[in-house]
Amino acid sequence: MTNLDQPGVDGEYRALLEEMHALRQQVVDGAATRLQELAARKESGDFPASACNLAQYLAMRCRDLRPLQLRLARKGLSSLGRVEAHVLASIDEVIRVLSGLCAEPEPMLEPPPAPGFDAGNELLALNTRTLFGLPRPGRTARVMVTMPTAAASDGELVRALLESGMDCARINCAHDSPAVWRRMIDNIRQAQRVVGRDCRVVMDLAGHKVRTGPLADEPAATQLRPQRDAFSGGRKPVAVRLAPESATAVEPPASGQPPTMTVDPRVLAMLSPGDRLSFSDLRGKTRKLIVERELDDSTWLARCPRRAVIGPGTSMRLMRRANGRWAPVDAEPVYLGGHRTRPMRIVLQLGDALNLTRPELPGRPARLDADGRVVEPARIGVTAASVLKCLSPGQAVWIDDGKLGAVVVESDSRSALLKVTHAPPEGFRLKADKGINFPGAQLQLGPLSEKDLTDLDFVVSHGDLVGFSFVQTASDMRALMEELKRRSAGDLGIVAKIETERALRHLPDIMLSAIGRHPLAIMIARGDLAVEIGGERLAEIQEELLWMAEAGHVPVVWATQVLESLAKTGSASRPELSDAAMSVRAECVMLNKGPFIVTALRVLDDILRRMQDHQQKKMPQLRALQLAAGGAGIKGAGVSAQLASAAKSSTESDATAAPITAPASTSLG
Repeated sequence: MTNLDQPGVDGEYRALLEEMHALRQQVVDGAATRLQELAARKESGDFPASACNLAQYLAMRCRDLRPLQLRLARKGLSSLGRVEAHVLASIDEVIRVLSGLCAEPEPMLEPPPAPGFDAGNELLALNTRTLFGLPRPGRTARVMVTMPTAAASDGELVRALLESGMDCARINCAHDSPAVWRRMIDNIRQAQRVVGRDCRVVMDLAGHKVRTGPLADEPAATQLRPQRDAFSGGRKPVAVRLAPESATAVEPPASGQPPTMTVDPRVLAMLSPGDRLSFSDLRGKTRKLIVERELDDSTWLARCPRRAVIGPGTSMRLMRRANGRWAPVDAEPVYLGGHRTRPMRIVLQLGDALNLTRPELPGRPARLDADGRVVEPARIGVTAASVLKCLSPGQAVWIDDGKLGAVVVESDSRSALLKVTHAPPEGFRLKADKGINFPGAQLQLGPLSEKDLTDLDFVVSHGDLVGFSFVQTASDMRALMEELKRRSAGDLGIVAKIETERALRHLPDIMLSAIGRHPLAIMIARGDLAVEIGGERLAEIQEELLWMAEAGHVPVVWATQVLESLAKTGSASRPELSDAAMSVRAECVMLNKGPFIVTALRVLDDILRRMQDHQQKKMPQLRALQLAAGGAGIKGAGVSAQLASAAKSSTESDATAAPITAPASTSLG
């Protein structure tokens, strides 16, 4: 008895066939509606196959397909779990198989306006080559490396990066200057010629800088530290130049010159050689400055024999020896000025208030009354003052990559009062130039800042790709494409950085507005996204971004904190090694700069080479496993041993260290 003769089996096949036909119609109609709406808004009138496939994928994913998937899998059929690059072709193939099982004639399906199975995968590979260049032998995923400032002067570092696996060099236009960028690019091009490998230059536009403003300055304590005498082993008293308060202090003192402290001219007029300025320093230690000699009409040289820490409030007494005794010369205390300044210290605790103000008001801590009660809350400016009028009570605010969380209590066009809702137990020190996120808020910032427009002139002349920071909508994407067209750079590749919740909501339209008009990739900026949507959702959302991009045959850059501990400290954490392994599903992986970036690059290169034999996008690759053969050949040096070896041979100052290679016997499969 055949399967079709068994009770109930034929009915299930027919039910599945009907449901697949219904799904196909839903996909075709839904995609057509979406594309017609885009055409009506004049966002595009001509949709290539990739745009059609993306629209079909979005239409398919509008419903919960899990029950259907389970039923298909039970019959040994495709469960539609890997259709991204070829949606309608995959659906049609399932329909053909089901038709055969139901003994029905070959279905007359209208040819889909989208790529077939092989063509979809080939389109994604072609787009990746167009943007990021040819793959390396043995590794299809490209690696992008953020250039440190040192890359402008250290050609050997750039060469070592290119030799160790870098395929794209990222220059962040938020830092350095066009002159520095030019030297970086010169070193990159020179390294290309020496190494014989192509390297694409990606230049990230800074975007609108929504960051904390400057802090007010306050005098810092001055340390007087005697130096050890190399011959006697004792301490040499530290020299101090005493000048009138009208003098300009030397900050820092010129080489070989004593630091300058300012004093009331009335006190200077009373000084004599051998006098002392006696005081208790900020640590409560009894110390003295011994007046040595007059340098000119208004300045004196004094020496401090022991280490002292003094501040603007350190009270001194001018003493003179007379008749065998030290006695005060004047009843008034003496205070030294000319201390260096430092940003004021703002430490916020859970429940504290914080005033977010315009950038011209420097930040400062809360003002307290004599009883320690807050009279005026702490304040900090925001560099983009226009965002203040976009805030309303209840709006979440995150500062410094989510380290400090707050909520808007009240606001107007000039300030917003925040209440701290998230802070470390020990408090959070608020500093200048830290990123501020307003999840979900429509901040009404233009797509491109004035700096972006200026930098774009440099980018189109020197870069291979432009990184579009904080793109939010399809209209933002069109604005950039128009600026590129105005500069005769209509074929310059764009890397759209998905950094905000609003960009996520508009991602389909962002992609559809550019597909077919510009070479396009998207970057999953996981740091900002985690702040915007929460770390818990990031794991889910990054998967959806990978799927959606594949449906549009758009390459993905997997970015933020990839092997970050390794790049910064030379030691990798186990979770970040697993994260690096998962990045193989993207077309490009980005490493940030750090003292051990060459080591991190070599480790990432090794991980990606191993993982591509096990994973291709969503599809596991079932190569032969050594575990299945009894585990022979599993023993060997693991990643920790490789890192230990790399630490001995590779640092930032030794960029030519040998690459990390693991014995073939260490592979599990």
